[in-house]
Amino acid sequence: MRRRPILAVIVAMLGVIVSVGVLVLSVGLGPASASTEPAPTPTPTSDFTNTFTIGGIIRSGDDPLEGVEVEVEGQGFSEVGTTGADGRWAVSVPSAGDYTATLLPDTLPEGVSPRDPDNVTRAVTLGTTNTVNVLFPTGEREIVRTNIADTILTRLVYGLNFGLLLALGAIGISLIYGTTRLNNFAHGEMVTFGGVVFFFFGTVLNMPLIAAIAVTLVLSAFTGYAQDAWLHKPLRRRGVGLVQAMIVTIGLSILVRYIVLFFLGGNIETLDTGLTETVSFGPVTITVASVVSMIVSAVMLALVGLFLTRTRIGKATRAVSDNASLAAASGINVDRIIRIVWVMAATLTGLSGILYGIFRQVNWNMGFQILLLLFAAVTLGGLGSAFGALVGSLIIGIVTEVSTVWIPNDLRYAVALLILIVVLLVRPQGVLGRKERVG
Repeated sequence: MRRRPILAVIVAMLGVIVSVGVLVLSVGLGPASASTEPAPTPTPTSDFTNTFTIGGIIRSGDDPLEGVEVEVEGQGFSEVGTTGADGRWAVSVPSAGDYTATLLPDTLPEGVSPRDPDNVTRAVTLGTTNTVNVLFPTGEREIVRTNIADTILTRLVYGLNFGLLLALGAIGISLIYGTTRLNNFAHGEMVTFGGVVFFFFGTVLNMPLIAAIAVTLVLSAFTGYAQDAWLHKPLRRRGVGLVQAMIVTIGLSILVRYIVLFFLGGNIETLDTGLTETVSFGPVTITVASVVSMIVSAVMLALVGLFLTRTRIGKATRAVSDNASLAAASGINVDRIIRIVWVMAATLTGLSGILYGIFRQVNWNMGFQILLLLFAAVTLGGLGSAFGALVGSLIIGIVTEVSTVWIPNDLRYAVALLILIVVLLVRPQGVLGRKERVG
């Protein structure tokens, strides 16, 4: 009887893979033609059936820039794309190959300039994917000329926002590890799931904001229940080791990621929250959506802290995290606690996906892109410590944003990981972790 949950999961995965394969073959092959005449060579036009797209989003801080032009050239083709109200631009090109995308600085709003004025051209190669997104970092000219303290304060606020939404996902990883000792590498896809589902209900179906959030959190909670009930609990009962279980999470991560890519595509999507206004606090200008995101994150993290310290289930969770065998001997239903932890972790991570989608837009790879940062935050704070995950996330978020004052934006994550290495060399158990004797 215990084999049935595992068989059901395997059969379900095979069914998904076979279905995707049939769809791809049916779309790619199409009906065979009996004609032997060669097909005419298509003439490139501005309306392509097999679309290759170069695009991106241009923003100043968190504010999208409208009316900015980017010229795309290559393969005998040239066209200018213009950003819309959401800061997005896209140009369809006739075929795969090498192109260049050049930002036209004269079209930027007054007071805004490229972060690197001497490097406004990007080389783009289309071939392995049909869509490539190009980044053109910009900033306000006034910031460059004002006090460096104002610049650091601005980045500090952005870093606090980023750190809080990272904490929602990192606490989920920490709770799962604390109760099961499992490193869940599919956690990034739980972030992606929250962002993509919210995009579908809130933007595609135009559902009211609160309703879309509620539906997303319910579905996210169900994914946590399903992962434990249909996959990890059967594996635990069969005595599967932690290394093998971790490899299962890696496989699940890859499967889910490419299923999302199949249905969503490679485009970057913008969430429609209706909170596009900006507010200023001294030298800091931030969107209303970011302010709401910070408040929601702080409230949820406070509720998690109260849950773990003031409720019976929360205390039982900490007991299982400390010593599962002793907790079971004292009458705690360990399997039930683990199930609750999976559901809560998935719900928090789904909320993190919503907020991260608002912060950085939605794409099929969004969770995987920050997975290493989530693990870095958990490790930095102390493995298995929910409060350590919060501290580690805030450190990672603030360091990644503030470091852009002195280094290129593309290197900010590397600086955060460098901080992680240094801290672990000095304090291997993490900031709030406890020393443990091995052997």
